[in-house]
Amino acid sequence: MTQTAPILHVRGTVLTGPHEVREEMWVVGGAVTFTRPADTDDVQSVEGFVLPGLVDAHCHVGLEAQGGVGPERAEEHAVAERAAGALLLRDAGSPVDTHWMDEREDLPRIIRAGRHIARTKRYIRNFAHEIEPEDLVAYVRQEARRGDGWVKLVGDWIDRDRGDLAPCWPREALAAAIAAAHEEDARVTAHCFGEESLLDFAAAGTDCIEHASGLQPDSIDLFARQGIAIVPTLINIENFPKFAEAGEAKFPAYGTHMRDLYARRHATIAAAHEAGIAVYVGTDAGGQLPHGLVAREVAELVTVGMTELEALDAATWGARAWLGRPGLDEGESADFVVYQEDPRIDVRVLSAPQHVVLRGRAML
Repeated sequence: MTQTAPILHVRGTVLTGPHEVREEMWVVGGAVTFTRPADTDDVQSVEGFVLPGLVDAHCHVGLEAQGGVGPERAEEHAVAERAAGALLLRDAGSPVDTHWMDEREDLPRIIRAGRHIARTKRYIRNFAHEIEPEDLVAYVRQEARRGDGWVKLVGDWIDRDRGDLAPCWPREALAAAIAAAHEEDARVTAHCFGEESLLDFAAAGTDCIEHASGLQPDSIDLFARQGIAIVPTLINIENFPKFAEAGEAKFPAYGTHMRDLYARRHATIAAAHEAGIAVYVGTDAGGQLPHGLVAREVAELVTVGMTELEALDAATWGARAWLGRPGLDEGESADFVVYQEDPRIDVRVLSAPQHVVLRGRAML
């Protein structure tokens, strides 16, 4: 039986938006209210700088380097995200079904993209459905129905004949698949490291791109004009030199390419941001990286030239609006994080949450 969440009185600096601040907030029945409750005899107090629960818009709950893992390990992933203050996750592809977590009031909310869809032998083994272009529409419809409004494609990978990154899908197949996803009321995102695939996905009408390390002036212009968002996962791009080293014996052109993408990563994302492309926080936890690194990714966005407030928006208010989920709004679930110091001055504060409150209950 679900226990009633305690009444909380939250005081200090409650950041309900980038430029919206309140001095106090109440949590009654697990929900946010800005109206003082009639009965305040048994109230717990929380004080500090308050943000909506952080968003990790690219992670993989239930996935590790070797493939899918069991429920106990998947729960550990979710708990690590929660401890870091990430209370809303967009799972950008996983071979395991984590919908059972939706019944758990102590675990973050997850928006799923189903399982990755990749070209045959053109992605990490045990991660994706590996198919050919003639089956792409059918698999996109399948994963759209299994997910929570998103579908994840693998847009480029090493082509053995070319010896370098190359697009995985013909442009006409992409256009049909993305149209099918939209018919299913799902948005499409894609793993894209290189330059070419970005032009194909823009032409096909994608909604988002993961990594986007190959953005150049022409694709930046297209993305900005079409409103295509990016989730750069900069802390995962830090692994590009390692990827280059692992592949360059067989594919020297690939090794050189990955090092070049790595060298210009900050300039690339800075140019995208300056052009007006929406940038959101995602860690890519679950494949190469452990969970719970959202604060590091926010700090990386400041490194590329975003202001502290812009980087916070990419992890909180703006990210929640983009994903269609509420923040600290009247009557909504009380999912928030409290810090001792002001994250608007230094986002590194996010690495040390004082309190994590999920569905009105203190988790930390």
